[in-house]
Amino acid sequence: MSFYYKPEEITLEALNKRGANTMADWIGIEFCEIGPDYLVAKMPVDRRTVQPLGVVNGGAFCALAETLGSTAANLCIDRSKYVSLGLDINANHLRSANKGFVYGTAKAFHIGKSTQVWEIKITDEDQNLCCISRLTMANVPLHPDGKRSA
Repeated sequence: MSFYYKPEEITLEALNKRGANTMADWIGIEFCEIGPDYLVAKMPVDRRTVQPLGVVNGGAFCALAETLGSTAANLCIDRSKYVSLGLDINANHLRSANKGFVYGTAKAFHIGKSTQVWEIKITDEDQNLCCISRLTMANVPLHPDGKRSA
């Protein structure tokens, strides 16, 4: 698997700027590495992302996974013709995280014409696996006017 757009064509600054004023920005998600077949982002473990027990909320793990997988999926298609939209997400929460940052890495299982399936592994600062998620994306054709089809 490789991205439609080459890593040298996409900057981390551009990816982070694209997420300005979104939920990802609100909870502190920041893209920090892009490779030929993966995308990495980090998320702080703080008041925005924890539950009352002081550990990362499972929904925050899912938000990180969805942000990573969705962004990566859209780097794998011609955005002048398609948009890739979330169809299904699941997550297994394996270990809690209560300090610093968590890091997600998205890698594709399948990139097809109409769907994509992504694996997102989320680890703590000590590289302990905290959450594993699978995200299915639908590649939806755009109309000539640039809007997605029904």
